[in-house]
Amino acid sequence: MNTPLPPEYYELLEELQAVDFALVELTLYLDTHPKDMDSIRQFNGLAKKRKKLAKEYEARYGPLLQFGRSYSDEDWSWGKAPWPWQV
Repeated sequence: MNTPLPPEYYELLEELQAVDFALVELTLYLDTHPKDMDSIRQFNGLAKKRKKLAKEYEARYGPLLQFGRSYSDEDWSWGKAPWPWQV
């Protein structure tokens, strides 16, 4: 039986997903408006926030990404469920 996850897990994951969504949308916008400095500043601020959130998430709950983008602990954390896309 899986151990229930705390509410903080879902809150942090939701915040991370919201920032990821905004970054994708800003990327698409900036592809057609590459000189919009306000959007570039917003993108850079969100990228910084995403890095902080991802670091916090991974420290608490394990890796988010594979292929060398996230570190593993000594137990090879990828074998531990749930993964972010499973909740």
